[in-house]
Amino acid sequence: MKLLRHGPAGSEKPGALDAQGNARDLSLLIPDFTPEWMSPAKLAALAAIDLTRMPLVPEGTRFGPPVAGTRQFVAIGLNYRKHAAESGLEIPKEPVVFTKALTCIAGPNDTVELPEGSVAGDWEIELGFVIGTLARRVPVHSALSHVAGYCLANDVSERDWQIKRNGQWGKGKSFDGFGPIGPWLVTADELPDPQTIALELAVNGEVKQKSSTADMIFPVAEIVSYLSQFMTLLPGDLVITGTPEGVGLGVKPTPVFLKRGDVMTLSAGVLGTQRQQVV
Repeated sequence: MKLLRHGPAGSEKPGALDAQGNARDLSLLIPDFTPEWMSPAKLAALAAIDLTRMPLVPEGTRFGPPVAGTRQFVAIGLNYRKHAAESGLEIPKEPVVFTKALTCIAGPNDTVELPEGSVAGDWEIELGFVIGTLARRVPVHSALSHVAGYCLANDVSERDWQIKRNGQWGKGKSFDGFGPIGPWLVTADELPDPQTIALELAVNGEVKQKSSTADMIFPVAEIVSYLSQFMTLLPGDLVITGTPEGVGLGVKPTPVFLKRGDVMTLSAGVLGTQRQQVV
């Protein structure tokens, strides 16, 4: 299934895409896609719903992030070889881990507001996934069984805050709106291999990033297993898995950053598309 949430920010209702690609409202059946709805049993119950009997979501309705109640937002850095190279950094021997504030999570097409005085806003298309069942010290071979589904993400960054403000990448990654997620969550049964997804991001129509999750240094299964060795992953937790080459910081000889009025468009096949205007 492709699960989504629709409506004004803070008042979203649950929904899903039907076989024809129409958004259907599920709020008559369930309250919201909170962490407990990410379990295999709950997802199986959702899959049994006849979506054609559910009301259509009016065209033009805002989509929010596809999961509510996320308790941890974890990110992986430098997870594509060419991106590490353009950043002038060595290929990591273990995943680079940082966190983003929960308050940065936004809908896939919400505006992105640069902080006052920002001169180094940047884009990062990424594969995201949501945890379905508690994961603690899980082996790689069973790690994907803990994933509820996959989504498209933009790890928006402010590089001055990330790099020049005395460490801690999260400083440049956590401004409100710096975590657009969605438009929907593709359940894991519909996407058994997350390492075959094409990723493309453009700014003002010019393609900046074009790659595939096949190029990830650490695939999703390894990321889940690795994280679970030192932290407990909870149902509903969101993890984004790194970005390919083509970020603004990597442009040579002079980096190119976002400015107000720019439009970022992202696409990832079955994971859908995003569009954000910078304000």
